Order: sequence, then C-alpha cells, then structure tokens
Amino acid sequence: MEASGHIGTGGAFLRGRIVSDGTVVEDGVVAYDGDRLVFAGPYPEFSPEGRPQHELPAGSVLVPGLVDMHCHGGYGVDFSSADDGAVRRAAAFLHRSGTTTLLASVVPGPPAQALAALQVLAGLCADGLLAGIHAEGPFVSTEYSGALEPAHLSDPDLELLARLIEAGRGRLRTMTYAPEVPGADELADQLTAHGVIPSIGHTACDSATAAAALARASDGLASAGFDGYSVRPTVTHLFNGMPPLHHRSPGPAAACLRAAAAGAAAVELIADGTHLDPQTILTVFELVGAANILLVSDAMAAAGLDDGEYGLGGRRVTVTGGRATLAGTETLAGSTSTLLDVVRTAVASGVPYPEALMSATSVPAAVLGLADEVGSLHAGYRADVVVLTPELRLHAVLRKGRWLP
Repeated sequence: MEASGHIGTGGAFLRGRIVSDGTVVEDGVVAYDGDRLVFAGPYPEFSPEGRPQHELPAGSVLVPGLVDMHCHGGYGVDFSSADDGAVRRAAAFLHRSGTTTLLASVVPGPPAQALAALQVLAGLCADGLLAGIHAEGPFVSTEYSGALEPAHLSDPDLELLARLIEAGRGRLRTMTYAPEVPGADELADQLTAHGVIPSIGHTACDSATAAAALARASDGLASAGFDGYSVRPTVTHLFNGMPPLHHRSPGPAAACLRAAAAGAAAVELIADGTHLDPQTILTVFELVGAANILLVSDAMAAAGLDDGEYGLGGRRVTVTGGRATLAGTETLAGSTSTLLDVVRTAVASGVPYPEALMSATSVPAAVLGLADEVGSLHAGYRADVVVLTPELRLHAVLRKGRWLP
C-alpha cells in the first residue's frame, strides 16, 4: 500500500482502519479524485489540501472492492440465460454488496443459448459492468457434473470452443475443464493461446493427471506472455466437483494443493459455510497461504433473496435455509452468499481477516491480470473502496469514485 500520490483538487477523503494487501494501517486515509485513488496510507502523512472528509462511523474499516472470479448471478438473475437488463440488475446488487469487480459465470446449455449468453455478457464487459466471463464447462466430467446438466456436457470440441471464444469477444477470461477427458490437452493449449485461463474442475482425474494439466496450463500461459506467478492456472472450487482426498487415492486435490503451495496455481474455495467445513477452510489457508487462494461466492440467482425456487442454467434449484440444491436432490447448486459473506465465514473459521480479504481482493485481481487496477488500495488504482464495521458488516461501497445507493 502506497502512502504517496498526487493530491489533486476535488474529490474527498476517508479516514479509518485500512486493510489492504494483507497489511493493516490503524489510522489511515484513502483519498480519491473522480474514479481514481490519489492517496492511501497513514493519516499523519496526508495533507487534505482543501479536500473534504467523507464522514464515517467510528471504527470504520476501509478495504479494497472485492473481486469475485466465480459468480453465477444474484437477485433473481441467472447469468446463463439473462438478458441485458436482468444482468444489469444483478450486477448492481452484487456491486452494492461489496463485489466491485466480478466475472459472470455461465453453465453449459444448448450451444445456441450458450453463445447468446456470452454475447450479452461480452457487451456488458465492454460497458465496464463486468470484468469478464467464466465458462464452467461444457468440457467436464459427467461423473462429477454436480449441478451442471449432463446432457450439455461433452468431450472437448475445438470448433465449439472457437465459437465460444468468438462470442465472448475477448472477454472470456477463464474456463473450467476436466483434464482427463479426450482432447483436454489440445483444449488447454487453445485456451492459453487465446489468453483464457484454464481452470481444472468437475473432474474425476487422478493426482498425476491434475499435476500434468496444471503444469501444461502454466507453460501455455507463459508462452502467451503472461506473468507465471500472477496470471496462473486455477482450480474450480477445490474439493467440490472432484473425488475426495483419500490417503490411498489422493485424486486431483492433492496435486492442486501442492501446485498452490508452490505458487504455480491458485485454488478457489467456496467458504460459505455449506460447501466446506470450517476446519477445511482453515487448513487450506495454513497449507498453501492466502496468496494462493481465491475466495469465491459461486453465488446463484437466490443470492440476496429469500428461500424459494430458482433456476441455474435451465435446472430447477430449491433454496431452503439459504442452502441451494437441485430440486428433489441433495446436490449443491451454487451458493446464496455474497463474497463479503464468504470473507466473514472464512474469518469465523479462524483465518486472520487481512488474509481472508487478500484472497478476495488482490489475489484474484492478480490472477486476472488486473493487479495494477483493482484489488488493492494504492494511488492510481480505481476508486473502489468498501467501508465495513469492525465486525466486517457492510456500511457503504464506493465504486469508480461513486457511492452506490
């Protein structure tokens, strides 16, 4: 976090406890002009120069806007089938919840529907509403399909992939695939050649196959010119949608943990209190470190709303007590939590909150290649600030220098 930067005219400044990049400034200031931060650092080093103070409650905590790499929608909207207006409503809700940067995740459907969804979402990426698109499939394992419709899953089809990439107009940022399916290596090569981050998940593969896939994806991203540490392969919701880690059959989870511990991959955790036990969350943080973890919401249409019936890629989902399952089954179908909810659950699991916040801000920003734009509080970065209470409850959200209603 920088304690420097040009202090221009206009704008305002906020004073509170700053938590950014895993560090804490007890008495800090964040100042902004327009849509950019111009100062972030200790209060004694700040000169207001006529800039007004935006008054906040005592004890306010100032953190970067959260960055969610895996989110299917919210506020009644499913990104896989929504029109322009509906996506805007969902994004507005998610932004107000503290997630100022997000990928829109889509699940497999009929090719025409999938292509149409990508075209809608790509347009909203161009408007700056979304940071990109995450395709969860369709080239994944039917054995570990989870809430994905098996009828829409297939082995890699490079022609279909090309059409999906074209429909995404450069906004497809990551794709979940199973590395054991025939043609997976060629698929991964095509993804990295087009700047799409491969993410292994919904997979039945063994540990050796997972390790080889992560290494291949890492090499492919490096060949495409990406930084090998920041932009790196990811793992879609570690432990969910894959065989459990067993002492005689470690499966993909073991290889994913080793790669993450080495900084060669980043693993998603849905720390929503449903997908993972608190001890699992804490153990992964202690084993691989916050710098190699992506806290994600995996939120679906019910996020922000009451229990009831909702949709996910054309499948019916029942939400009871905040737990989303495919109707008539116990199969989890995404989460009803926002990313801030996930951060609080990780902290309640024993993760220090500067580390939990890091895994929901600067780490995903770096993986997406946005490390100089969002995810941290630095002069010159986008003016995205979330104001929290000492209990990490939401007080207010500043996005692109504008306070959200």
